[in-house]
Amino acid sequence: MLKVSVVVPVHNAGSYIDKCAQSLLEQSIGRDAYEVVYVDDGSTDDSAERLDRLAALHPHVRVHRQENSGWPGKPRNVGVRLSRGEYVQFVDQDDELGHEALERLYDLGRRNGSDIVLGKPAGTMARPSNVFARTVDRCTVDDHPLFESLTPHKMFRRAFLLDHGVRFPEGRCRLEDQVFMAHAYAVARCVSVLGDYPCYYWMRREDGGNTSSRQLVVDEYFGWLRKVVQTVKAHTPPGPMQDAMLRRTYRVEILRHVSEPYVLSGHGQIQERFEAVRRLVLEEFPPSVREGFPAVTRLRARLLEEGRLDALSLLARRIRQVKPLAELGRPRWHDGALTAPVRMHLAHQDDRAVTLLERGGRLVLDPALTEGIAGAGEWAVGDHLTAAYGEIQLSHRGQHVGWFPASDLTVRLENGKGGRRPVVAGTMRIDPLTAAGGGPLDRGVHDVSAYFQVLGVGRSVALRGDLESRPLGGQAVRLGTPSRAVIPYWTAGRQLALDVGEFYHRLDAVPPRTGLRELIRVPAHVWEPFTKALHRVR
Repeated sequence: MLKVSVVVPVHNAGSYIDKCAQSLLEQSIGRDAYEVVYVDDGSTDDSAERLDRLAALHPHVRVHRQENSGWPGKPRNVGVRLSRGEYVQFVDQDDELGHEALERLYDLGRRNGSDIVLGKPAGTMARPSNVFARTVDRCTVDDHPLFESLTPHKMFRRAFLLDHGVRFPEGRCRLEDQVFMAHAYAVARCVSVLGDYPCYYWMRREDGGNTSSRQLVVDEYFGWLRKVVQTVKAHTPPGPMQDAMLRRTYRVEILRHVSEPYVLSGHGQIQERFEAVRRLVLEEFPPSVREGFPAVTRLRARLLEEGRLDALSLLARRIRQVKPLAELGRPRWHDGALTAPVRMHLAHQDDRAVTLLERGGRLVLDPALTEGIAGAGEWAVGDHLTAAYGEIQLSHRGQHVGWFPASDLTVRLENGKGGRRPVVAGTMRIDPLTAAGGGPLDRGVHDVSAYFQVLGVGRSVALRGDLESRPLGGQAVRLGTPSRAVIPYWTAGRQLALDVGEFYHRLDAVPPRTGLRELIRVPAHVWEPFTKALHRVR
């Protein structure tokens, strides 16, 4: 038996077939260990000819043709049926795999007997997700936030899919991925997460032709969203695990239609979507789902269920103006890691902190957010730690991949003018040898930012410093074996960044003041001859 079958549904992919194939045909796992199964779903362009050429040149490529079914679900199901691998990896026709993806994912899955193996995503359409902050050998949807990752571009044990009847809906259907993943997660006994290597590159097409970018049809979309909810309920008993899975759907797929920026956009579907999501919530979601939300999210849910679109719009205008404020202390090296104190909180446009007031022994939401909203004037916060957290993020400029170095950030309430403010504070700690999901950071520039969420309001913020009062000269070091230079510096926008491997700067040179080189992104090996020539002219 082969180790892995890669299943690729194809419909009028054109030249994207060849671009995707470059990453599929020479995987490090070895040609004898895997196959690529293309299922051509009735293409009318030259996709069939391109696939035939690939199959003729590469013995581990197979092509199956069928009449057009209208959506990726049926070709994926057919691909699973035709596969000969122990595991199946789904790949879309316009995406790519990392060179070692199949080998690493298979080894992790086989070692742990995993039903599903998630590989870290990257690319121009992938947002950093802390689901992949680090590698997890064994988990389930009950003890890891797996339901935050609902795309099917993962590796599945083929027998697991067949034994449990986990299949994609066929025909034209939005959210077929979520229906599939809801079933798979609910019945999986062991899931593994590979967090130290970018496995799947989700790429935005230049022609805007990605399936996920198609226009939303209200009745169709929310009909399938109901199917997602019903799938969760069909395969999980009522209780905390089911509520947690449904809470993600409510928060992401429901509330985004009645929150900023959409509800303030003036889009012609606002009222129609509002009525559709309200009907769905009232008919399918138990009250325990709403009650588990943090304060602002719970208020949105209550206003939605009460049918108060005007109040939701007013709340959205106020939340849209809430901004993050962050304080970064002087970065210093300690035990091989760049450390600095960090403190973050939410603020109104005039820089007043978002605060909580004490009323009758309980905390209530900042009146500036709730004033004029009937029934929300003293909105109880409940547990201020619900869904509250903070994290440091590194973004590699050239690779479209994000990392989450393990740092010590906690949420607490601080007494301040006018009330108590939720604050995320602690120590940023970036160890360049382990920051990439447990491994070393790649060569290049990594911008440092943070994300934090309190009260159900999340914000990203660049970690910035004062170029004059907080110079980073002399902070460059060499780490690892073989050693590699790591040079922290302030960008032109005063954001903290790490130059790993002397990409822009030279370790043996005086650390330059941020300027032209950083602004125009010129690597050191290109910049250095230019500066030498300039000095000769001078």
